[in-house]
Amino acid sequence: MDVGRVVKLMLSLFVILLASIKRCLSDPSDEACLTHLSKSLEDPNKSLHNWIEENFAKPCNDSTSNLQGAICNNGRIYKLSLNNLSLRGTISPFLSNCTNLQTLDLSSNFITGPIPPDLQSLVNLAVLNLSSNRLEGEIPSQLTMCAYLNIIDLHDNLLIGPIPQQLGLLVRLSAFDVSNNRLSGPIPSSLSNRSANLPRFNATSFQGNKDLYGYPLPPMRSKGLSVLAIVGIGLGSGLASLVLSFTGVCIWLKVTDRKVALEEGKISHLMPDY
Repeated sequence: MDVGRVVKLMLSLFVILLASIKRCLSDPSDEACLTHLSKSLEDPNKSLHNWIEENFAKPCNDSTSNLQGAICNNGRIYKLSLNNLSLRGTISPFLSNCTNLQTLDLSSNFITGPIPPDLQSLVNLAVLNLSSNRLEGEIPSQLTMCAYLNIIDLHDNLLIGPIPQQLGLLVRLSAFDVSNNRLSGPIPSSLSNRSANLPRFNATSFQGNKDLYGYPLPPMRSKGLSVLAIVGIGLGSGLASLVLSFTGVCIWLKVTDRKVALEEGKISHLMPDY
């Protein structure tokens, strides 16, 4: 047999063997990501019944997954869709280990706590949907590091603070919704008044945040007098009126008494002595 053909055959077999070994070996990053995420979430309805430790060691068979809500590509987790499962708990910062993740959908659950700034490590992330939960704290400005983000949906949560100006730097961002939170401050012009080449977001993306202002919402309104100030003014006015009324009555009584005394003096002077 030709030596050259033998060498080529051996090389081909070696490549196939390496590919097979790669598929059989677990990815330590994905394993850590899934392990910690399962520990941070509570699953009262047992929807994620196959999310068990032995499956985390090998979550993918090339493009198929053993885990509900997980989709794989080339042996790595690239999509997690765990929406509407009545999940509770918090978002694990170890999600950042799923470095091949392109879609993260945890919407319509009962998840609490903050959005981990560690998600900045998901440099391939295109879709982030954490809407309809009970997330608290501020929107992390570190999300700007996820340069491929196309969708950020955080509506119907309990998020506070300002919208990070840096999010306007995400040039691929085509859908943005932070409505119905507790956000405050001005809407970044980089999101509301973008250039012609970038999508602009209308009022529906921001409404439902009573302390959020600026285009496309109305400008900041003067808060006027506070309730305490109004009550104070009312009490002060009432007290002043009471004092003036009391003073007037006292003066009137004194004048009346004096008139009575004078009249009594006149009468006694005219009365005969007995």
